[in-house]
Amino acid sequence: MPSRKVTTLAVVGVLASATLASTALTDLAPTATAAGTTFTATADTYVDSQNPATNYGASQQLGVDHSPVKETLLKFDVAGITQPVTGAKLRIHVDDVAGAESSSGGTFRAMSQTTWTETSVTYNSRPSIDGATLGSLGSVARNTWYEVDVTSYVKGNGTFSIGITSASSNGADYDARETGSTAPQLVIETGSGPSPTPSTSTTPPTGDPVLVGTGDIATSGSGDTATANLLDNIPGTVFTTGDNAYPNGTASDFSTYYEPTWGRHKARTRPAPGNHDYLTSGASAYYSYFGANAGTAGKGYYSYDLGNWHVVSLNSEVGMAAGSAQEQWLRSDLAASDKPCTVAYWHKPRWTSSSSHGPDASTGPLVQALYDNNAELILTGHNHQYERFAPQNPSGQLDTARGVREFVAGMGGASLYGFGTLQPNSEARNNDTFGVLKLTLHANSYDWEFVPQAGKTYNDRGTGTCH
Repeated sequence: MPSRKVTTLAVVGVLASATLASTALTDLAPTATAAGTTFTATADTYVDSQNPATNYGASQQLGVDHSPVKETLLKFDVAGITQPVTGAKLRIHVDDVAGAESSSGGTFRAMSQTTWTETSVTYNSRPSIDGATLGSLGSVARNTWYEVDVTSYVKGNGTFSIGITSASSNGADYDARETGSTAPQLVIETGSGPSPTPSTSTTPPTGDPVLVGTGDIATSGSGDTATANLLDNIPGTVFTTGDNAYPNGTASDFSTYYEPTWGRHKARTRPAPGNHDYLTSGASAYYSYFGANAGTAGKGYYSYDLGNWHVVSLNSEVGMAAGSAQEQWLRSDLAASDKPCTVAYWHKPRWTSSSSHGPDASTGPLVQALYDNNAELILTGHNHQYERFAPQNPSGQLDTARGVREFVAGMGGASLYGFGTLQPNSEARNNDTFGVLKLTLHANSYDWEFVPQAGKTYNDRGTGTCH
């Protein structure tokens, strides 16, 4: 299929509405398509000739330049396409920082090597950008989306690598997948018939990050396959609430059960460990599998930011008492954050109505630290079901002014549990549907949505505000 010309979507990102500029619309050629599926990058990084042994896999920025040489590598895993591909577009967003703009956005080429690893590739070990030229971008502006037609390369399911180079010493800086909502995207169009007029429904997102995930995931059953399939069509940062690989969190459990399903989203996953992960001594296989994305091995607690939100991943399998290393770290971390909204996640729930594992009071000091610092949300797992609580204070009393809302999100794939006595302030529950919890993190509020596995209808959604 012949390639179309490279077209530009002048879509202003984080600070503007998702509308297409008229100058860009006139460049859009008709496309034979009836449907579109968006995939976010499963791995991306850049390499730098000035630091040839340094890995930049965790960077939120992707650089392309000629002096010094910087090359960007992108990887997409395409699955679930059942109709002929009629179009494929790479969408990439210029970072919103001074100097990210450039007179030359770079040249985009296919790559034959697709097995490179985001967390290990360096300039010295980089794969060759050796395939056909897919397109190039001229001048690019900061905080703006651009689009490159890659239909000649992406023709169906598979793994695809794209490299970006520049012949200019005035290089560009793009947003990496770690940014969440402005992560690189691959949009696959399938079917037949003329394309509808471009609209906001087909544009890249407007800048509100998405945090999506669940816990109690990978087993010999098919539930984890169902939830991994949901992630294929939800961009953003993936969280886990522990018990990632059953039954014992061994290296074999991760390679046999987790890797074939949720493993394709590993590059954008920020996990938390669970008790089954710790059935392997020190959760060594968990830390080895996720690498730097799991925080410091042995500690397992860390934090990062998504837009206006501070996100904290904690570890309910190590000390949590007041004065413990983790609790002191959490208080210092929260005090240092300048973000107005906070979400934290870990494995064992402070509140739950499950008939299997009861409320875990040992997590109380973590809840207290979060409450003292005006956090909004707690996400947990451990019980294989879904439950949503109203905002509560650390004593479990309704607190609509400052309370923290807890979700029990343990519906990732392991066999589902029943409910027992309903706890106070439990607002929604389900235990017959696998699914994921999707949070859209706005500047001063959030939307939640339970996204069910294919063929199921249970849904729970709503909106909350930041304190």
